[in-house]
Order: sequence, then structure tokens, then C-alpha cells
Amino acid sequence: MNKKYDLIVVGGGVLGTFHAYHASKKGLTVAILEKDSKPRGATVRNFGQVVPSGMNVKWQNYGRESLSIYKEIQSQFDVSIRQNGTVYIASNEEEVQLIEELYQINKNNNYHSELLTKEQCLNKYAGLRKDYCKAGLFFPEEVTVEPRVMINRLHEFMSEKGMVNIFYKTSVVHVDETNEVVELTTAIGEVFKADKTIICNGSDFKALYPTIFNESDLVVSKLQMLRTKPQKNYKLDGSILTGLTIRRYEAFEECPSWNSIKSKEDPNSFEKKYGVHILFKQAIDGSVIIGDSHEYADAKNIDDLGFDLNEEIDDFMIAEAKKIIDLPNYQIQQRWAGFYSQCKTTDLFQHTIGNNIHIVTGIGGKGMTGSAGFSKENINKIFKLSTC
Repeated sequence: MNKKYDLIVVGGGVLGTFHAYHASKKGLTVAILEKDSKPRGATVRNFGQVVPSGMNVKWQNYGRESLSIYKEIQSQFDVSIRQNGTVYIASNEEEVQLIEELYQINKNNNYHSELLTKEQCLNKYAGLRKDYCKAGLFFPEEVTVEPRVMINRLHEFMSEKGMVNIFYKTSVVHVDETNEVVELTTAIGEVFKADKTIICNGSDFKALYPTIFNESDLVVSKLQMLRTKPQKNYKLDGSILTGLTIRRYEAFEECPSWNSIKSKEDPNSFEKKYGVHILFKQAIDGSVIIGDSHEYADAKNIDDLGFDLNEEIDDFMIAEAKKIIDLPNYQIQQRWAGFYSQCKTTDLFQHTIGNNIHIVTGIGGKGMTGSAGFSKENINKIFKLSTC
């Protein structure tokens, strides 16, 4: 443990891993300290899509950079990236208006999308119900990932390339900075040293700096998702996002008709109460993932969310999904909840202790889409490096 690194990242999820990746690409010596045997948090419990199209302009730019990064890595090492595109399916004239407006916004931003007619949607997506679909907006450059596969393969790739030293089952219990050197002490008494440390794991942040954590404006979102049994002789390409998604994703907030359309919605509806929007994605094994819902609590009160699944939410999502796509079967083989933190007032939580201890967390639902692009910029900022 005598080696001193330029950077130690606490937390091996997608946000921490991409900070480590970009630091290494800049020639820095880097280690990741991950408390579990492999990442187990939001990084592996999400839907598995990279959708810059759903973000506001700032985060769409990070997401577009992320797409380039994912595709570059995939060209060297299979980390489960599939470029099969994202489609938003409009179910009524209001949603058609929103996708037409978003199409124009993205055209102005030089981000390629294609308006699809009802017939084109029905021909492209097997089982899509003609009584649901009115039109679609397709983003061909976007990708899907297998969350439980991607992060572990990315770690494997970085290890094989000699980019980063990764230490699993390494729980950090104390961090201190003395004479511009950061010392990290683990639960078994090991000491790691670095010029700079970035803490990207919410639970590590909570354990190491409970006062700062409790005084932050972080909230935690609990999401429920389901996975069907494999669908025989059935193929569904890409991410299928539907009318409730159009009415939820922040990209559509930039549309001229957004406010007037949202004002007509029932604030007491079930989907509003539990933040439900319906998404589909077929996994590599042929199963179809259906999601998702959103329940919120202040981060310090995360236990209020509970760890049990709300069967009423699952039943609602299945019933809504059946109105959209006729799958060969709706037999559910797996149900789970994911938890991620986000800020009430800012894009993500950033706090610096001393000169060289940086807390970066709370990226929320933007993690899989935005982390790779954001981390590249943030490493340059933290180390005052050239962007070239």
C-alpha cells in the first residue's frame, strides 16, 4: 500500500468508473475502491438505455459525447453496447405535436432524428398496437446496454489495458488530507494515498460525511421494473418509449406546447402519484424489460421508501404495457427496485473538502446516459487539464 496514485475514485459505479477511465486516458495513475465484490447500486438496477434525446440541451451534449465514448470502447471490447436506436411512440394528437416540436429542436441542435408515420412504426416494431400508435420520433444513433453486464466488462477492459487498479471488497471508513496528500483508510486498516480523491458513491458519501450528506438537497428515487420470460421468435429493436414518457422527459419541456398540454393532465392520476411511464427494451436473452415508476424521499429518509415492491404499481405497468405492445407472453420472471439519488435544485451534487477531496454524486436518472461525457469534462476541470 505504499504506492501513491494521482487519483483514487471511491465507488465503482458508472459515474466513478468513467471518472477513472478519463483520468487514465489523460496519463494519470488511477485506482478505484469498490466496497462490494462488484457494483450493486443504481448502475446495475436501471433500464439500460443511453438516451440523449430525453435530456435538456446541456445534458444532451454530455449524452452525445457519451455515445461516442461507448461506441469507441465497444469497438475494442464487447461491453454490451447495441446501436439499435430509441423511438418515442405518440398515442394521441397532443403527443404527436410534442414529438414534432422536439424533432425541430433537435434539427436546430444538429442531433439527427426521424419522424415516423403510424405505418412506419407498426412495420418497424413487432406487436405495436395500431389502436395505440399515432406516430413516432426515432433517434438512430442511440444505444442500449445490459446494465448488469456493462460495468463489469468495462472494469475488465480497463484492467486488461492496465489503465486502472480496481480493488473490490474495499470499504473506505476514513478520508483525510494532509500536506496536499489524501489518505484513505479502509475497514481492515489499509491506507491508500492519492493527490486527489473523488467520491462517487452515495452510500460511501453518507458514511464518510454524514453531516454534509444530511444537509444536502439530495433526494432518492425508488424505481420499479419488471422482466418478462424470454420471448420466443420475437424481436424488438432498441428502446421503446411511449406517451407517458413523452409527457415526463425533460427534453420535451423545451417544446412550445409543453406547458399548455401538461396543464390539462390530472394531477391525481395513478401515473402521476407514482411517476409511472412505460418503456420497453429487449435484453440479449430475448426477455423484455418493462418500466418504470418513481417514488421520492429526502436522502436522509431513504428508509421511508422501503425495499418491498408495490404490487399495485407492477399491475398498473403491465396493464398499460398490454395496451401498447402485444408481446407473445407477459409472464414475469423478475421484479426489482432500483434506487438513485438526485438533487432538488442542481444537476448533480458536487462538494469539495479541502483542496483535493471531491464529492460527485446525485446524477439521478442521467447516469447511464450522461456519466461518460460529464466525467470527461469534470476530470479536466478537477486536474486543470487541457481539453484537447
